[in-house]
Amino acid sequence: MAEEPRPSPAPQDPPVPDEQERRAAERLFGERLPLAERYVAHLASSGIVRGLIGPREVPRLWSRHVLNCAVVEELIATGARVADVGSGAGLPGLCLALARPDLRITLIEPLERRVQWLDEVVADLGLTNVRVLRARAEQARDEVGEVDVVTARAVSALVGLVDITLPLLRGTGELLALKGRSAADEVRKAQKKLNRLGARSTEIVPAGADLLEEPTTVVRVRL
Repeated sequence: MAEEPRPSPAPQDPPVPDEQERRAAERLFGERLPLAERYVAHLASSGIVRGLIGPREVPRLWSRHVLNCAVVEELIATGARVADVGSGAGLPGLCLALARPDLRITLIEPLERRVQWLDEVVADLGLTNVRVLRARAEQARDEVGEVDVVTARAVSALVGLVDITLPLLRGTGELLALKGRSAADEVRKAQKKLNRLGARSTEIVPAGADLLEEPTTVVRVRL
């Protein structure tokens, strides 16, 4: 007898940020905070139902996901062209677009269901500085065009990530890879490949130290 398909997870109410999270969100998003709150509501509802976010992540959508990503904006120059590789639920790309309307951001995502969700959310939030591109990063170079910064979060270990991200920079610019406690080990394992691909410098930098209890760890690779 065939197994019955598992029911989709139920949508949840968006989490209410605590006092520290609220202060950080106000600093980061300013007058766009209502849009950030709407984005969190999308994550907690359709994002759960359609499998972009796990139900257990809902209570920490602000701290672990949205704010954790948005603070990376402090590392990006004014008016930069950004490609977010493996964008998934828009982390970090949509968070950066909300915090920094001056940035021009391309969300690169290969899976159709995720692309459809991103298209819907971008349209609902009215983000004119964002476009969504269905493609694998290694095949997106021509369509993406010139970019200054490539971002990535939870895509792959750095040793594999640099193969699909650094070519998008066309020889100049920087990769900002959001990592955790494994950052130093990943840099060590990728060092030979980084040298071969022309990296001028690789450093581990914190982002959001003045806003978050636990700053975001970013591996910054400059070409």
